[in-house]
Amino acid sequence: MTEGTKDAERDDEGWKERGVMLRVFVYVFATHAFAGFVWLLFFVGQNAPK
Repeated sequence: MTEGTKDAERDDEGWKERGVMLRVFVYVFATHAFAGFVWLLFFVGQNAPK
């Protein structure tokens, strides 16, 4: 294996790692946003005039 190939593989791995971290951040944010929305629906429904 040449040095250029090793550098390219390391760079590719770095991009994969960044992609995974971005995906985890988006999934965690989306999950919390959805949970907050559901909580808001329950809160509004509980305090709605009956």
